[in-house]
Amino acid sequence: MANLVPQHQIWAGPSIVAGDFADLRCEIERLTAAGADYIHLDVMDGHFVPNITIGAPVVKDLRKTTALPLDAHLMITHPLQYIDDFAKAGADIITVHLESEGDTAQALKKIRTHHIIPALAIKPGTPAEQALSLLPLVGMVLVMTVEPGFSGQAFMPDMLPKIRAIRDEITRRDLPVGIQVDGGINAQTAREAVAAGANILVAGNYLFGADDVAAAIAALRA
Repeated sequence: MANLVPQHQIWAGPSIVAGDFADLRCEIERLTAAGADYIHLDVMDGHFVPNITIGAPVVKDLRKTTALPLDAHLMITHPLQYIDDFAKAGADIITVHLESEGDTAQALKKIRTHHIIPALAIKPGTPAEQALSLLPLVGMVLVMTVEPGFSGQAFMPDMLPKIRAIRDEITRRDLPVGIQVDGGINAQTAREAVAAGANILVAGNYLFGADDVAAAIAALRA
C-alpha cells in the first residue's frame, strides 16, 4: 500500500468523467495502452456537487477491465457510509473531501483498514491550513484546481500557492504523501502545478480529446 502513490515521479491519469460512458471499457483500454499510470473515477452524488456520475457497482465492473490503480474520488455528502462499498469494488485509492459531512479523520482511518490508500481532497475555497493536521493519515492530497462537478473548466492559477504550502509542509515533516491536482490540466497547467509541488495529474478533456493520447500523457509527465 505505501508504495502505490509515487513520491518522486510524475503520475498522469485520465478522469473518466470526460470519457464516453457508453464504452468505458474501450476508453480505459485506449488510455492504458497509451501509458496512463492510473484511472481517476469521479463519483458524484448530485448533493455534494451538482452532478451525478457513477457508484460502486460501476467501479466493480471497471475493475475487471484494467490492472491499473483505480482512484475513486468521492464527491459525496456522506463518504463514510460508502467506503466499504468502494473498497470491496476494487478501488486502490479512495479520496474523501474535507468539506463533506461527518468525521474526516474517521473516514480516512476506515479507508486504511482496507489496506488501500486514503486520500484527502480540498475544494478551491478551502485553505491549505485546514488540511495540514490530517497529513499523517493520508497517502495523497488532492487540490482541486476547479470547482468540482463538471469537466471542461479552466484551471485556477490561484490554487498554486495552496499546492506549494501543502508541499512545503509535507517536505518539512518528511511525510510519504503525494499531491494530486484535478481540473483544467493540460501540458501548460501541468507544468505550473508540478513546479508548485504536485506530482499526480488528473486530466479529462485534454487526454480524451487528444489525437495522440500517448504523446499527451508524455507531455504531462514532461
